[in-house]
Amino acid sequence: MTPDLAAFLAPPAPAQLPLPPAAHPASGVRLLRGAVYARPQGVRPLELDLWLPDESQGPLPVIVYIHGGGWRAGTRTDMGPCFRHWRPDPFARIARAGFAVASLDYRLSGEAIYPAQLEDVTEALAWLNARADELGLDTGRTVCWGESAGAHLAALLALTAPVSGCIAWYGPTDLTTLPRQSRPGSYDSADPTTREALLIGAPIADAPDRARAASPVAHVTADAPPFLILHGTDDAAIPLAQGEQLAAALREAGAHVDFRPVPGADHGWAGLPDGDVEQCFATSVDFARTCTATPH
Repeated sequence: MTPDLAAFLAPPAPAQLPLPPAAHPASGVRLLRGAVYARPQGVRPLELDLWLPDESQGPLPVIVYIHGGGWRAGTRTDMGPCFRHWRPDPFARIARAGFAVASLDYRLSGEAIYPAQLEDVTEALAWLNARADELGLDTGRTVCWGESAGAHLAALLALTAPVSGCIAWYGPTDLTTLPRQSRPGSYDSADPTTREALLIGAPIADAPDRARAASPVAHVTADAPPFLILHGTDDAAIPLAQGEQLAAALREAGAHVDFRPVPGADHGWAGLPDGDVEQCFATSVDFARTCTATPH
């Protein structure tokens, strides 16, 4: 194929595509569902949903939300089992609080190994920056928020890109220490089928350097933005020690971190009363509001 024909057949860059039409899934909220933000070679286009308040005073601060699912499943439409019955849903509530919320797809571990996932969420930031004026966004006030595997990616994004803060719910933070911190007999670091092995393309025991490079704790510096880390004390999937470890690394570097163990909570806030789930959510929105209080 000649270069001229290849250029002719190439699809438009995602930042130049028309935006999806706005839907109104809840009072006071607009939703642009399924905007393509990246086209990685050989896999599906990656999309984001952008939730916006109907009315705003000036450019909006941004929350980039990254879903969980062990890097191998999950959907950008879902904040987790405890929120599926919320009406309006949590993304609409965040938009009503005065934020733009970009909830992202990313390549799952069955499609590509790390660092593809970090590359994807970084590309989403670039797309938001490119379309900020068009969408009325102040991307200089951006907070990353994720749960479980999404918290791992949100932390990595916050530690490698210029953002204003990070909210991490019960995420893995050091893949090399996860095996010994897990409950006895529940984790085999030589198993090639663990979520973490599928993410990095090898068992943790066989690729410790690769596992370390994919761990947020390895990227902490004094320049880290403020972090809010919420983690259940009874988490059977990702031990509380993982949250403690990231908090300790941030403190040692001189960065600001608010680490809050959530008593009695298992993974995904399982076992937590509804009122306590509401409090975790409200605490996170308040933290995002504080991080983005000053326009850029």
